[in-house]
Amino acid sequence: MKIKKSSGLISSTVKAALFAASALTAMHVAAANKPDKVTVAYFLEWPTANQAAQLNKTYDSKMGVEVEWRAFDSGTAMSAAMASGDVDIAYSQGLVPFTVATSQGLPITMVGIAVSYAENDNCVVNRSTGITQENASSLEGKKVAVPFGTVAHYKMLRIMSHLKVDSTKIHLLDMAPADSAAAMARGDVAMACGWGGALRRMKQYGSVLMTAKQQEAIGIRVFDVISVNNSFAEQYPELVTGFLQVTDDANRGFIENPKPLQPTIAKAAGLSLEDSNQVLALFEFPLKDAQLSTNWLGGTVQSFTKEVADFFVLHKQIPKALPDYSQYIDSRFYEKVN
Repeated sequence: MKIKKSSGLISSTVKAALFAASALTAMHVAAANKPDKVTVAYFLEWPTANQAAQLNKTYDSKMGVEVEWRAFDSGTAMSAAMASGDVDIAYSQGLVPFTVATSQGLPITMVGIAVSYAENDNCVVNRSTGITQENASSLEGKKVAVPFGTVAHYKMLRIMSHLKVDSTKIHLLDMAPADSAAAMARGDVAMACGWGGALRRMKQYGSVLMTAKQQEAIGIRVFDVISVNNSFAEQYPELVTGFLQVTDDANRGFIENPKPLQPTIAKAAGLSLEDSNQVLALFEFPLKDAQLSTNWLGGTVQSFTKEVADFFVLHKQIPKALPDYSQYIDSRFYEKVN
């Protein structure tokens, strides 16, 4: 595969994070009850139902500790930050970066599902290319921008495989969605993949190669997870459950009466109200009963995580997959949510 930044970048990031995690564990001194603050990773331009609680500091008051929200541009960076101890909880981390991280031993665990979506993560073909599903093989030899080790990366490879495009002949560029959108605007790439606000900007210059419904028909599931640093979860399990409780309450409130919450969510996400509402309309936020069902943490997520890992091994994006991912998926925290 002709890649600007090799997939070894993922491995080197993982190794550095593992080293930092080991140092952190050695230095860590247990606090009596709670840490001074809890740091949560999240994405800008990615509006979610819990962001009213984020902006209104409901997490702080309900958890009884200061909650710092730190913006990231990729789930891979979230994994490294959690492993190093810089971040305690990651909200809406993509399943793919979570799978890549756990496949290579990073000490993080999935404790919930943040959001289920399909239309909000996709690949857009530049209209100047004239490329459609019928002539998708024309992407061979051209530049495609995609953030490596993400849901977008996984979807792109699955779509190429389904359309019988030889992905080894594509010039893949490892770019954050915002940079990919800019490259699309300049005409530097034939196709760009990303999510949220960046995806909306990409669509100004082209159209999706495959719709969400078409992707679901070939078995592509798209969802983000809530993951935690293992050391943090072991020391402060009540804070993990507390975070999930506030999130579940916020999700329920949004589902029951979204309109009053929409302006606050848009502000927290850094989007206009119109843009934020358009994104939110395509999201689903599973509540506790759904979270613990066989459709999610009760079995499906474990098997799908294994499927994703095996797919990335096949495409030489990670060296090996684990036999089973159940040890990295823990529903016990959500079981304690009221």
